[in-house]
Amino acid sequence: MPRIKLEIAYDGTDFHGFAKQRGLRTVQGVLEETLARILKCSVEVYGSGRTDAGVHARAQVVHFDVPYGPPADKYVYMLRRGLPRDVVAVRAEQVPDSFHARFSVRRKTYRYTVQTAPVPDIFTQRYSWHEPLALDIGRMRAEAVHLVGEHDFTSFCAAATPVEDKRRTLYRVDVVQDGSYVHIWCTGNGFLQYMVRIIAGTLVDAGAGRLRMSVRDILAACDRTRAGRTAPPWGLALWAVDYGTVDDAIRP
Repeated sequence: MPRIKLEIAYDGTDFHGFAKQRGLRTVQGVLEETLARILKCSVEVYGSGRTDAGVHARAQVVHFDVPYGPPADKYVYMLRRGLPRDVVAVRAEQVPDSFHARFSVRRKTYRYTVQTAPVPDIFTQRYSWHEPLALDIGRMRAEAVHLVGEHDFTSFCAAATPVEDKRRTLYRVDVVQDGSYVHIWCTGNGFLQYMVRIIAGTLVDAGAGRLRMSVRDILAACDRTRAGRTAPPWGLALWAVDYGTVDDAIRP
């Protein structure tokens, strides 16, 4: 059966995350329901990974197998007519059976956005964490350096996560200021639950002078209580998923 690779974008505000859950509105659930209506058959969708409730995606990647249907590039146009306004089909292509949206991933890039203006911008508040603080960007960048490389990220994931191996590799952690907005970019080979949100909360605490210890020591402690706050989900977006072999991570 043909395997279709589909890139989608979505506003996660009104979703209970990506993964399908009984009785709840999820991205995977909405996508499968829409494809079933179009193709008149059941379709199982596999994503590159889960996003939590309230988290957005600029470029989530999924795949699905279909027994019949139109050429791959036609799915974009059909889905744009069938999907709700908070999910957009961006591009589609047919791929070999060896491709898997999750297991073929080489690296992912997330962006976390903080707005520091005294008053939140009504047009961006669904996609940014409003913290009206004077942040020391230099301090945030200095602490972010310690996150790059392979580490045990126990201190930077949900304490209740069932994953045993908490070692991950981050290729880049950049702090970029754009007027009253501060973007925290994280590119890595994988991410634990709440990992980027805890990194963002910790770096904001560092920039505000509230961090109790250095990021280097927080990593070494392997203790979630040593890191900073868990930033709220609405400032986070899955920005890119890379399946290639190049060393340079995808950036905007």
